[in-house]
Amino acid sequence: MSTKQIDIFNYRRRNTVEVSVGGLKIGSNNPVRIQSMTNTSTMDTEGSAAQVQRIVAKGGELVRLTTQGSREAINMGNIKALLSAQGCNVPLVADVHFNASVADVAAQYADKVRVNPGNYVDTARTFKHIDYTDEEYAEELVRLRKRFTAFLDLCKKEGKAIRVGVNHGSLSDRIMSRYGDTPSGVVESCMEFLRICRDENFDNVVVSIKTSNTAMMVTTVRRLVAVMQQEGVSFPLHLGVTEAGDAEDGRIKSAVGIGALLADGIGDTVRVSLAEAPENEIPVAKELAEYIASRAGHHAVEGIVSPLFNYIEPRRRATKAVGCIGGDRVPVVISGHRATEQNLAPDFVAHNGTIEDSKGIEFITLQYSDLTPALIEQLRGSSNSVIIAHSTHKNPVGELRALVHRLMVEGVSTPVVIRRTYSESSVESLRIKAAADLGVMLIDGLADGVWIENEGIDHEQINAIAFGILQATRTRISKTEYIACPGCGRTMYDLQGTLARIKAATGHLKGLKIGVMGCIVNGPGEMADADYGYVGAARGKVSLYRKQECVQKNIPEDEAIERLLKLIEDDRKEQ
Repeated sequence: MSTKQIDIFNYRRRNTVEVSVGGLKIGSNNPVRIQSMTNTSTMDTEGSAAQVQRIVAKGGELVRLTTQGSREAINMGNIKALLSAQGCNVPLVADVHFNASVADVAAQYADKVRVNPGNYVDTARTFKHIDYTDEEYAEELVRLRKRFTAFLDLCKKEGKAIRVGVNHGSLSDRIMSRYGDTPSGVVESCMEFLRICRDENFDNVVVSIKTSNTAMMVTTVRRLVAVMQQEGVSFPLHLGVTEAGDAEDGRIKSAVGIGALLADGIGDTVRVSLAEAPENEIPVAKELAEYIASRAGHHAVEGIVSPLFNYIEPRRRATKAVGCIGGDRVPVVISGHRATEQNLAPDFVAHNGTIEDSKGIEFITLQYSDLTPALIEQLRGSSNSVIIAHSTHKNPVGELRALVHRLMVEGVSTPVVIRRTYSESSVESLRIKAAADLGVMLIDGLADGVWIENEGIDHEQINAIAFGILQATRTRISKTEYIACPGCGRTMYDLQGTLARIKAATGHLKGLKIGVMGCIVNGPGEMADADYGYVGAARGKVSLYRKQECVQKNIPEDEAIERLLKLIEDDRKEQ
């Protein structure tokens, strides 16, 4: 699959058409735009307007609101009017699920309307397999085209933009039945709509594909970009890792997924989805986007892509095992501190750049320019060498990629640990930048370990970041993972407080994945990757899931956490 637009060694933005959302321009030569979503009721005009103002005050350029029905869509007009009276003209986006007629109404009041291909015309996902004949499937596409074309005509008339936003967790049964729960299915769900936009000459479109699995999110968007290129469409892309969670985990997961795509110039608007106050998302997104954008205009990195590397379906580079490094071993962590927490204990400790207790391993520190023919020959013949790769280039990811690809081209199977040295004054900044740099190397399968340095930052915090990046890329599991949505006007309970209580009660369950979802829009689907799920079913009611199966329905909220813990405990006793 061709990706001729993408140069993995040199940073440049992908070419797209320009989209207008109110007075905001997205794509083309415009900077990456920062957005968030309210978690207030869209019927609460004053509360929603106040939250929008807080998002804008932090630097948000676009704000989305949930529109469960026509009355919420209509009330967006009142929210917009109140904001305008307050001197705030930020574009507003209506978030529509399940009801195409609501999208028609929203187009009259919002600046952009997000529709979800998984439930725009198709019914809500039930995880049922349907055997379509080719003729029956084609009839479904005709029905989709007729309905969606009418919506596009309305958006043309009103001068409004749309977002075709696919969530992995809400693929329709129709797509699932034909393509399965696969990246190809996610992309096809999106392309069905984009082909109609192309055929109807409607270019005011932004596209998104989201999932809570960072590696799948990255590779699926890469696949979409390649298919869009093949089919002659170049719409801007909105990026986000859905259900990323909160605190350190949410920031690291978001920086890993979004950062990996921004590094290749993919992405024109971003949202960091945190299970926190929406305005908290903006500084994280801004710092991430600005960090990647600072690479523009760098000196060219001359690299050769290895024929063994598959950009859309990357696999870990084949290396020889040297002690506990490389081969089929999980990536190692090198640190300047041994750590007091066992699950954050590094594999090797280094002082003043020297690794203690090297266990017979010869660590060779080098950068791309050091790879002379003589050194390559030395590495090829060594059985105990491990490369510590570092870069001071303005585009470090590009140069580090070039280094590892050179090894692959030369047939050198020496393991590589990526060493990054920062000078950040805050842990927050270090998390974002380290996750963006190291995450893409791990997703691409080019790293056998990580080493993060930052003078002035506590070593325990650095260890937590290193292991957090490995966890976020699912290359090494050291703790419980929480797949938690950020909440919106559909949320059925106190999501932030509930998540904190669940984390406190289950944080010791290493390797377990728990979904904490505000409602059923994406809940059961996104939790297909989780072991257990806690999903808002109605006001004051929660349903519990074991993987995709709902095992306890409509539990009173004040009993739900205790019953979740008992479900987990009972299952573990039976294992």
